[in-house]
Amino acid sequence: MENLHTANGSTTTVTNGVPTNGIKTNGISTNGVLTNGAKPNGTGANGVSKPLTDGASTDARKRIVVVGLGMVAIAFIEKLLKEDPEHTRFEIVVIGEEPHVAYNRVGLTSFFEHRKIEELYLNPTEWYDAQPGLHHHLSTRVTEILPESKQVKTSTGQTVSYDILVLATGSDAVVPQDTPGHDATGVFVYRNISDLERMITYAASVKGTTGLVVGGGLLGLEAAKAMMDLEQFGSVKLVDKNPWVLSRQLDRDAGGLVVEKVQELGLEVLRCHRIKDIHTDENNIVKGVKFVDGKEMECSSICFAIGIKPRDELAASAGIKTASRGGFKIDQNLETNVPGIYAVGECASWDNQTFGLIAPGVEMADVLAFNICQSTRSGGDQPPRAFRRPDLSTKLKLLGVNVASFGDYFADRDGPQEATEGQVGIKALSYKDPFESVYKKYLFTADGKRLIGGMIIGDTNDYIKLVGMVKSKKQIDVPPSQFILGAKMEGEDDNPDDLPDDTQVCSCHNVSKGDISKVVKNGTCKSMGEIKACTKAGAGCGGCIPLVQQIFNAEMKAMGSEVKNYLCPHFEYSRADLFNIISIKKLKTMEEVMKECGKYPDSLGCELCKPTLGSIFASLFNRHVMDTPMHGLQETNDKFLANIQRNGTFSVVPRVSGGEITPDKLIVIGTVAKKYGLYCKITGGQRIDMFGAKKQDLVEIWTELVEAGMESGHAYAKSLRTVKLSASNADHQSQSCVGSTWCRFGIGDSVGMAIRLEERYKSIRGPHKLKGGVSGCVRECAEAQSKDFGLIATENGFNIFVGGNGGSKPRHAELLVKDCPVEQVVPVLDRYLMFYIRTADKLQRTARWIEGLPGGIKYLREVVIDDRLGICADLEAQMEELVGTFFCEWTEVVKSPERRKAFQQFVNTPESLEGIEIITERDQTRPTYWPKGSVKEDFRGTKWSALSWQPIVKASHFAGSEASPSGKSAAVKRGDTQLAIFRVKGKYYATQQMCPHKRAFVLSDGLVGDDEKGNMWVSCPYHKRNYELEGQAPGSCKNDEELSIATFEIEERDDGWVYVKLPSVEELDARLGTKKWMVTKEETEDPFKKLDQTLLLKGRKSKKTAELDKLPCAQQGPALQKAISVGGGGCGGGGSGSGSAGLDW
Repeated sequence: MENLHTANGSTTTVTNGVPTNGIKTNGISTNGVLTNGAKPNGTGANGVSKPLTDGASTDARKRIVVVGLGMVAIAFIEKLLKEDPEHTRFEIVVIGEEPHVAYNRVGLTSFFEHRKIEELYLNPTEWYDAQPGLHHHLSTRVTEILPESKQVKTSTGQTVSYDILVLATGSDAVVPQDTPGHDATGVFVYRNISDLERMITYAASVKGTTGLVVGGGLLGLEAAKAMMDLEQFGSVKLVDKNPWVLSRQLDRDAGGLVVEKVQELGLEVLRCHRIKDIHTDENNIVKGVKFVDGKEMECSSICFAIGIKPRDELAASAGIKTASRGGFKIDQNLETNVPGIYAVGECASWDNQTFGLIAPGVEMADVLAFNICQSTRSGGDQPPRAFRRPDLSTKLKLLGVNVASFGDYFADRDGPQEATEGQVGIKALSYKDPFESVYKKYLFTADGKRLIGGMIIGDTNDYIKLVGMVKSKKQIDVPPSQFILGAKMEGEDDNPDDLPDDTQVCSCHNVSKGDISKVVKNGTCKSMGEIKACTKAGAGCGGCIPLVQQIFNAEMKAMGSEVKNYLCPHFEYSRADLFNIISIKKLKTMEEVMKECGKYPDSLGCELCKPTLGSIFASLFNRHVMDTPMHGLQETNDKFLANIQRNGTFSVVPRVSGGEITPDKLIVIGTVAKKYGLYCKITGGQRIDMFGAKKQDLVEIWTELVEAGMESGHAYAKSLRTVKLSASNADHQSQSCVGSTWCRFGIGDSVGMAIRLEERYKSIRGPHKLKGGVSGCVRECAEAQSKDFGLIATENGFNIFVGGNGGSKPRHAELLVKDCPVEQVVPVLDRYLMFYIRTADKLQRTARWIEGLPGGIKYLREVVIDDRLGICADLEAQMEELVGTFFCEWTEVVKSPERRKAFQQFVNTPESLEGIEIITERDQTRPTYWPKGSVKEDFRGTKWSALSWQPIVKASHFAGSEASPSGKSAAVKRGDTQLAIFRVKGKYYATQQMCPHKRAFVLSDGLVGDDEKGNMWVSCPYHKRNYELEGQAPGSCKNDEELSIATFEIEERDDGWVYVKLPSVEELDARLGTKKWMVTKEETEDPFKKLDQTLLLKGRKSKKTAELDKLPCAQQGPALQKAISVGGGGCGGGGSGSGSAGLDW
């Protein structure tokens, strides 16, 4: 029995190929049911489906069956749907073997960052449900083709008829079957999501060991990066049989340079090595490898990336011819030898070649869709298109190294692929810059008049133009040397207007500049997101996005709709502009800035500009964020000096500079956590997070920590988190290995340097969070090259890297200074960080900031190293002044009775309420998961039976509200209901406290903003749902029309109380009570339920630890008071018999 999922969201249950009778669900006929009560990926739940039967299509439409649901298949389907917008010509049935809809395989590596397959989907699951002419089937394999009856059989026994059959089955990764141990546990391939999920799970069980990648091609380098990104392996090594990597795209010089670069980044490359045997233990688990030359190496995991094998197993039964190297043989029309059966993508062999890149597959899909829809072969009026030799130009960023090859890039070695009229021979022009790690080789006809192809390492800025020149086959009118050196003058920016419309911008999806310009000019696309969805530009590897953005901006400007980088509707300035204005004019309050340069001088601002201005004030003047003029500008995290969590509690993160902490402080942290019932975890930033602190407990918690000599870790701020840093919630982080302090491989004292840097830059606020790292040697255990600034010790000092980050768009750091003397490290970083703080955009990480600088890292080096602008002394002086103003924000709160008053849940009672159920898991407590959906009830339209004025809170609580940019707010409790009270610009507002988006009781902590008409709203501090406080529709949500909140009349009276017009307590609680809307465990789903059943973890527990006072070391006292390092990276620490088995470096 199989569930077939149709385009309108219904489900047909098919048994032995025959659809069963439908049933009624919520009054809607569904023609079937979902098994196990679950909804398969990519399906909806409502609507009426047309059952698929054994016969042909029951209407006049042709049925096109597509086997496979990968990137090429979905490209073909999208083109068909675009040609048939009314769905009158084709009925499309796509059958996918994986449990997922089509996803971006080119971006597989990013999965290690977010672990969310949905972020890789090329179209959301809802898209499939919205296409009336499309039926999609997941987790289903086609087992046989019956050409005579034009049918395919599936793994579930179903038979589906077709008029046209398109095979897009893709390929499998090759594993050497003749190598002993190839089937051992710990052997992987890098091909699809399930491969990655298995690798992630296994890597966690072999932490600190060596991971091995076999294969030095594009896929091999991607797999190596994936292994490194896991941050589980002690080291990752790459084995290749060739003398250099990327041997199919690069020559010896270029490939050798890539080897040098990736080895600098921490990947050891073993060239000219072949594996003979894979060593395993008695349980067939990988223990190491033996090479052909007899050498051996220990490793725990092996990922093979040595090639692909076309999935052509369906050929035999159908009589389809296959090529000697595999793949369905196709002609120029993409048709196999069996009429009506076509093949596209990696499974297709054209001219005895298969193509592992996405671009040729998309081109095949384009040609086939055109011929089916428009050519005379299918009843159209256009001559058919033929598939020709595809362009294999490639531009990628592999392990932080820009690599490109274009045109006929091996024409000098293998001879030209196409004859050149009147010319014999090829001449190569090469350029190599070992200082900038740049290599270029361009190939020309013998007379130098035509560019044939080439390859580039490092500076790939001219790639798009060069590809266009090769394709156009036009003669060049400048000397070839001008191309190799670059014709752009110093300071000149790339201009997309210079590119002809037929220039290919996105090679993955064959999108030209003209395609992008067209959809902008005709109004179809008005944002980058719309361009990506409409044209697919940027939906593959993403390398074309900067150029797509340039084209978009240029077209918008030409239409009089220039894209402006304004901060928000209240300011016609960017963040950098405002920083300079505030700095020069010494403006110190929101009111002063608004009157000086705001669009509406008396405006309150909004949730966008307030935190930005607060950050600028802190970067310039470093006043306490809880001071009255500053407090109203802060997001909830800064407002309460702690990260707010999903149940309204907060996290507590003391600073642990460089991960170094004494046993005494560890004991204090444990004592505090136990006393207040806090959930504890050690972060990737080498410190300890304590979660679940109630707002009203924060002051007492920090009082105990401050008295023990600790200070704020600034985990809540857009500031430096740690040096090292990783998965912490902190903002200014610095991460280190133990370096020469302990590690036998250490060259420099990374701990000492990390502590000094963290102590210097702690509390410095900037446009976004900052993370640092220091590694004691090139083994790079602190991952310094993934940080905003990172240092790697050398024999002569430190190499300084800048502009790296993880996040949704990872970026490898770039080298700023090589062999920087120890005493020059701080001046260099002072300049770099202050230049970033001065010039970056709002919420812009250093990675994106450097990408946006004219000239990138080269320009940055000229500014902060060469002092091109003559501002280095000013940058250093400004940073020195800023670090000199340091104070611990929590220490100041603890000492201030006035500041302590801000930390209470309700201002009218010491009682407290929980808004989400707390559960116990692994001997710690945490809030249960988020509810699935929002509350879409019409709270705004609630009809109360009777209302009366009730005194709620003393007006004195709101004293001084006029001096605060957001006025003052408070949460109050009445019965079981929580209400939010605001006083802004002399007026009071009252609403429910719960934001219906996630049922979080937090609105009183939100920022208040207004528009040009003075209409006010409150912005939920969780996910920025903005609710009107006044105007035509108070209580409505400005950015989600399905949500609303209840509002109430409110006034201050002469008796000194604030009164709110409310229903009875019983009626109010029945509608808005905390217990009614509290999120409970029963209504949420455990995401690990099926996994735990698979892993048979039920009932397994770790051994209970001994109580503190019973530990052998408990009586050792001062003898144990030595500094120890928490969560440090490092290498080579204590093996068997080393005398340090208890230390995990």
